[in-house]
Amino acid sequence: MNDRKPPRRAKRCISGDELGAAPVPDNDKHDEALAKLAWALAHPARVRILRILICREACVCGELVDQLPLAQSTVSQHLKILKESGLVQGEVEGPKVCYCVNPAALKRLKALVGEL
Repeated sequence: MNDRKPPRRAKRCISGDELGAAPVPDNDKHDEALAKLAWALAHPARVRILRILICREACVCGELVDQLPLAQSTVSQHLKILKESGLVQGEVEGPKVCYCVNPAALKRLKALVGEL
C-alpha cells in the first residue's frame, strides 16, 4: 500500500491587474530602517542577547558572557552590532560597560514589523 501523498500543485499566480490591487507604497525610509534593525537581529546570539536584556529591569554588565556559550570577544562583537543598530545602549560604569535595551528602538522595530 502506498501511503505517499500526491505532489501539491503550484498555485496559480495572480497579477495585480487581475485583482485590481492598489500599488504598493514606496516607503524607502521605513524599508531601510527595518532592514537595519532586522540585520542586527539576523544572528541567533544577538536575538538571545536582546531577550536577556529585555527580561532585565536594570542594565547588565558582565553577566551576559556567563549566560551564553560564546567567548567574551564574540559577545562583545554582537553587542557592538546591536549598539550600532540602536536596539541596545551601553553606559560605562568604571571598568565595565553596562548594556540595556533602548525602549524607543524596540518600539520602532515592533511598529516597522507590524507594517509588513
